[in-house]
Amino acid sequence: MTKKNDLAQIGVVGLAVMGSNLARNFARNGNTVAVYNRSPEKTRALISEHGSEGNFIPSETVEDFVASLERPRKAIIMVKAGAATDAVINQLVEAMDEGDIIIDGGNALYTDTIRREKEVAAKGRHFVGAGISGGEEGALNGPSIMPGGPAESWETLGPILESIAAKVDGVPCVTHIGPDGAGHFVKMVHNGIEYADMQVIGEAYQLLRYGAGMEPAEIAETFKEWNSGDLDSYLIEITAEVLAQTDPDTGRPLVDVIVDAAGQKGTGRWTAINGLELGVPVTAIAEAVFARALSSSAQQRQAAQEGELPSGDLPALDVDRAAFIEDVRRALYASKLIAYSQGFDEIKAGSDQFDWNVDPRDLATIWRGGCIIRAKFLDRIREAYDNNADLPALILDPYFKNELAGLIDPWRRVVVAATRLGLPAPVFSSSLSYYDSLRAKRLPAALIQAQRDYFGAHTFHRVDKPGVYHLEWSGDRSLTRTEN
Repeated sequence: MTKKNDLAQIGVVGLAVMGSNLARNFARNGNTVAVYNRSPEKTRALISEHGSEGNFIPSETVEDFVASLERPRKAIIMVKAGAATDAVINQLVEAMDEGDIIIDGGNALYTDTIRREKEVAAKGRHFVGAGISGGEEGALNGPSIMPGGPAESWETLGPILESIAAKVDGVPCVTHIGPDGAGHFVKMVHNGIEYADMQVIGEAYQLLRYGAGMEPAEIAETFKEWNSGDLDSYLIEITAEVLAQTDPDTGRPLVDVIVDAAGQKGTGRWTAINGLELGVPVTAIAEAVFARALSSSAQQRQAAQEGELPSGDLPALDVDRAAFIEDVRRALYASKLIAYSQGFDEIKAGSDQFDWNVDPRDLATIWRGGCIIRAKFLDRIREAYDNNADLPALILDPYFKNELAGLIDPWRRVVVAATRLGLPAPVFSSSLSYYDSLRAKRLPAALIQAQRDYFGAHTFHRVDKPGVYHLEWSGDRSLTRTEN
């Protein structure tokens, strides 16, 4: 606790687990922290249980909370996205003065952040939408932080956010992403990549379990081995721990007693929707979102199983077990690369549309620690954009292109094996289709465009000469040049 007349460098509003852990992180790193929660009991609980960890100034009203902050005041909101966030913003705007900074650290939709930034700026305050990744552990021990908002706010906030961020090679995993909604947009896509990454890991597990006949504990050892190579990442690490865990009640593998219905809070879905809006094919992310939705369609799945939907002839997989395991590893690596490549494509498209000037090298740097998708190959991603800032697609970087040359055949074998076994592998297979679409000399889009011209006179371009054309399909089949 601090003396009554001391002022706090930062304040935290909302003291559920994430907010409480973030406040503790600030305090542990030498900051005096003002804390406030709508329910005073949570404020008191934080001080009672963790007050010895650093300097806290608890308040039971918004007015007292704001009064306990040094100027320019800095308050980070950690409450439920939506109406609750708007309500807290309005309270803080009324209690604060010109030049004070309000930071939304929740998973807000970036369009809401753009709106809020304009509204708060009109009243002379600063608003920063900051994506924070790392879950409860990251909030306490060092998250990856993606703040947007005015550059002037970053000058004030930078040092205090750097004090609590994860560090990799001494570099804090935080940087200013860009204006208004840039921070929350990047966090949204980060979470979309996370959805795809988790799904392909799940598909790899499914193939090893029911294709290679491995038990969870054995697969856990395999994932531990994988985590020492190209697949070195937080999600591979925790997957090995999850698969090694037994249920305290039954002694069975824990994964076998968990209902196979995956939840979601919206960020993956927003990423897929925004990909459609921007015209960016984030197929790996979209398929991962759909896979979660299908897993939760309990009635449909039960009806399909009880109705004994025909499976066709599903012969046992007759392959060398060790070779199959290695093929799955390589297919997993390839699919993960596609997910990251598509995510960076969407970030570039969003940055271009909103004139944010997001630097992909910054993202590869700050995602190396603290966040859920932290992975060894992020260093390679940084190098790729260092070598070519205008890289058309991440997988066209010479390093990754060379990597894919050694992955493509195993990837194809795994997708074929999944089909033969009747095991769903939506991200493995859709990512391979995306890859093949990029490299194809001709796509069936030519036929689709002809169909569109047939029924809707939507016109088409030709490969042999310029201009826009329409064929009189219902008439004499003459060709008309409609535009130069």
